Amino acid sequence: MKKNLFIAAIIALAFFTGCVSQDSRILEMSESQLKLRSIQTRSFETNDKRMVTRIVVATLQDLNFVIDDADADLGTVSATKLSRYQVKITVQVRPKGENYMIVRANARYNLQPIEDPQIYQDFFAALEKSLFLSANSVE
Repeated sequence: MKKNLFIAAIIALAFFTGCVSQDSRILEMSESQLKLRSIQTRSFETNDKRMVTRIVVATLQDLNFVIDDADADLGTVSATKLSRYQVKITVQVRPKGENYMIVRANARYNLQPIEDPQIYQDFFAALEKSLFLSANSVE
């Protein structure tokens, strides 16, 4: 009886140990994921989250995206581009310290993440121009 209980305890321990090790790997980030995040993220010197979010909306519209949802309080914008293909983009604006805003764009073609750096560079170049023009009151 004690031998069966001991074996059951060892099996249960092995089972739970295997589950824990698999679950801990779920949250690990690969080097390629970190590289993609760095491509998707830029920092801007401003402390006005609402203004940056509004400019993100305007920039996406200038790039022929249709805005699906925008929330200036949360700093999130979702949009879709429907010319020859369907691209969805989600942009998040969040503060970093007192004087900076972090903008992260995440684009997908169908359900696949877009990893081409040029796509993000084009978006951020247009966003930088819009922020510059807004800061210098050029409409």
